[in-house]
Amino acid sequence: MAPFNRLADRFLNRRAVPAYALPLLAVLFVALVVLSGWLFRGLRLDLTQNRQYTLSPGTLHIVEGAKQPVKLRLFYSETAARNYPQFRVFAQRVQELLQEISERSKGKIALETIDPEPFSDAEDEAASFGLRGLPLNNSGGSLYFGLVGSTADGSDVIMPFIHPDKEAFLEYDIAKLLASLIEAKPPVIGLLSDLPTGPNIDANGQPNLGWLIDQQLSDRFELRRLQANPGSIGDDVDLLMVVHPKQFSDDTLYAIDQFVLRGGRLLVFVDPDAETDVGGNPMDPASLGLGRSSDLGRLFGAWGIEYNPVQVVLDPQYALQVQPPDPNAAPVRNPSLLGLNKAAMNQRDVVSADLESVNLASTGSFSLTEDSPLKLEALLQSSSKASLSDNETVRLAAGDPSQLLQSIKPADSPFILAARLSGNLKTAFPERRAEKQLMQSVKTANMIVVADTDILSDRLWADVQNFLGQPIVNAFANNGDFVYNAVDNLIGNSDLIAVRTRMTARRPFQRVETLRRTAEQRYQTQERQLQQQLAELEQKLSALQPAQAEGAPPAALTAEQQAELQKFQKQKAQARRELRDVQHQLNADIDELGGRIKLINILAMPAIVILVAGFLAFRRRSQRRPA
Repeated sequence: MAPFNRLADRFLNRRAVPAYALPLLAVLFVALVVLSGWLFRGLRLDLTQNRQYTLSPGTLHIVEGAKQPVKLRLFYSETAARNYPQFRVFAQRVQELLQEISERSKGKIALETIDPEPFSDAEDEAASFGLRGLPLNNSGGSLYFGLVGSTADGSDVIMPFIHPDKEAFLEYDIAKLLASLIEAKPPVIGLLSDLPTGPNIDANGQPNLGWLIDQQLSDRFELRRLQANPGSIGDDVDLLMVVHPKQFSDDTLYAIDQFVLRGGRLLVFVDPDAETDVGGNPMDPASLGLGRSSDLGRLFGAWGIEYNPVQVVLDPQYALQVQPPDPNAAPVRNPSLLGLNKAAMNQRDVVSADLESVNLASTGSFSLTEDSPLKLEALLQSSSKASLSDNETVRLAAGDPSQLLQSIKPADSPFILAARLSGNLKTAFPERRAEKQLMQSVKTANMIVVADTDILSDRLWADVQNFLGQPIVNAFANNGDFVYNAVDNLIGNSDLIAVRTRMTARRPFQRVETLRRTAEQRYQTQERQLQQQLAELEQKLSALQPAQAEGAPPAALTAEQQAELQKFQKQKAQARRELRDVQHQLNADIDELGGRIKLINILAMPAIVILVAGFLAFRRRSQRRPA
């Protein structure tokens, strides 16, 4: 007993406590780490701004809705990627996302990662699926990074190569792959278009894949291209997409009318001035004089939709910069070319919510008549500073679109550029008597109308490059997201919308942009005034200049002309000073705003921490005083 007491006394000696405390704390720390790793395995806290490591509700709903087993095979050349650290980081991100999907599927989705080393059976398997290897210069081998999804019935969906530039679309692409495997039959979209949206032959005789939106709709759905002026719309069509209806026959309008009345969903793109319309089909001379505007006149009129096919919305607040034909001239604002931000989008509708920017060109507007049976909900709209102009004036100002700013007279209320319409309709053809003709809708009609067709063209939202036979998309606007959301919503698939709208585009400084636009408007106004003064002076000089014979030297300026010239030079110098003051004030305002933002970023968080700590210390001291 005595040795034990001596050992206890030695252990409890205060001087010896630090020697024993450190090892005990180390053991305790390791035990806590192991225990927490076991207890909280699979539990993660995602604190990133866009919740990058958290599956969206749409993806979870697709994963949980799998009724048959799905096998995902990720072919990743891990050995070949050792010398590419940036690519390895991206590959790890893809693997983590796929592992999360597999874990959340409760065994329905199995994941297998395969390293297709050169001259191996795995490489042959990857090639048999059509996966493409990226050639490596240093070793002569290939880097595979593709995904194959398979079901028990033998259906395969393939992503040939997962490119790092498509990281923003990663979750959506994988969710789309899973949805196409899980769905028994893809929905049918009937496309009726007077624009060359699909594969075609360009002016040089080369094959063209068409617009990116058309390609991606073809990948996701059964896109059925209807013949010109069809007399009926099939009952198996889930959504009718009408693009740029220039001169539809009454039979075609009647077919659309009956399709909507029997419950078909309708997505319409009309335009007062379609810039992508080349003016008609060269093989059809009758189409060359139809102009570039489109309308569903009889249907719109019967349904109480007001739309003027020759009126273009001009909006100085959302006007984008363009380069004039003169390469030496400074960029100018084009009020007919609009770059909408979140303030112009309905954040309560799933089609337009969570989008950052949508670009439009020469767009029209919608409204309803007083007796319209429809309910209108705006999806995209202009600012209250916008006004209307005829499409001919807009086309004539193509060389210098900034002159359109002079004609703007604000309407003090926004114009609706895209809208959702719903309600019970009556036929636009009551005089017809056809078999099984419907005189009114059997259920509530649901449609989306957009007053612009250029929104579909690549030039307004995406830069597309070819990589190993597949398009690599650099999206600088959310035009594609808006269209895909509209299609998915009308068809009834809201899961992919929840995935797609997680993507973010650029985040401009709105207050800085407003300051810049205001200064530019002042600058352009003074510049035009200066040019007008110059033109007036030249006219005065021409009137004062005495006539002279051809080839004779010019006559000397009179005292009156010299005085007029000096007066103009003074005015010109004064205008330049004013322009410099405007630019200086712009820079000063931006610098002041930037300084305030920096001050908030640098001092706000430490100040909050100090205040919270002081409050807690004061509260603790106050609680101790009564004790």
